[in-house]
Amino acid sequence: MGLLIGLIPALGWGFQSIVMQKVGGKFTNKVMGMVIGTTIMAIIIFMFHRPVVTADLLWGSILCGVFWSIGQILQVKSFDLLDISMAMPISTGEQLVGASLFGAIVFHEWTSGWQYVLGIASLIIIIIGIWLTTFQESKVNKNKNVKSGVIILTVSSLGFVGYALLPQIFNLNGWDVLMPQAIAMLISTSILVAFQKDNQMFGKKTFQNLLTGACFAAANLAILFSNAMNGVVVGWTLSQLNVVVATVGGLLILHEHKTKKELKFTLFGLSLVVLGAIMIGITKQ
Repeated sequence: MGLLIGLIPALGWGFQSIVMQKVGGKFTNKVMGMVIGTTIMAIIIFMFHRPVVTADLLWGSILCGVFWSIGQILQVKSFDLLDISMAMPISTGEQLVGASLFGAIVFHEWTSGWQYVLGIASLIIIIIGIWLTTFQESKVNKNKNVKSGVIILTVSSLGFVGYALLPQIFNLNGWDVLMPQAIAMLISTSILVAFQKDNQMFGKKTFQNLLTGACFAAANLAILFSNAMNGVVVGWTLSQLNVVVATVGGLLILHEHKTKKELKFTLFGLSLVVLGAIMIGITKQ
């Protein structure tokens, strides 16, 4: 059951990136649509489950919301510089390495030698797989600033790693954290978006991106329970299989172009990512 729940974020976050690109709009429309949709879902759940408010819940939720806002805004902004089929593997690799190592070292989720050997080997395989998915046979379009995109994604990944780890650090219950976390996300995202020129934060495309928010809300709820049931190492790793959904969706649904050689590298790389994720799953006792 834990592993099945762990796969829900992969589907939700994978389709989330595809839906937002299909709906379109500025990156500010996309992230505002996501947080509004997430807040609506949290309010519905709040009607049936009232959390016990504690200092840990408030601070953990606020910090979690701020880290997520930074991570999500920068990731979506990177889509203007890189195709999803390139951006998502890079983002995934950075998040996997950060969250897995932090979970293993700080939370002691790897306690024996064989777990470290298998875990580190799996991370190496995942990184190689991600590198293969970014292979390009032809020169990158001059209009796409790959260097800037990678820098933005790196900062974004740090935000997402914080978002993944904070509920565990503050020992937060999945149901309790939803409402305060959603409010923190909405406030922090609104503040950051307000500083963008011509942000159109409440424009038509924002409300069309509520569907993007629904995808995220389902994944967000599932990751909270998955990390609690499986641990951060396994839970976050399973969630990052969204790279498979996003990359394949980018090729088939968004029609992102790849040559035959690039496609072979991409599919082989994705296979290694899946293999690495399975190996990390084995490290859980």
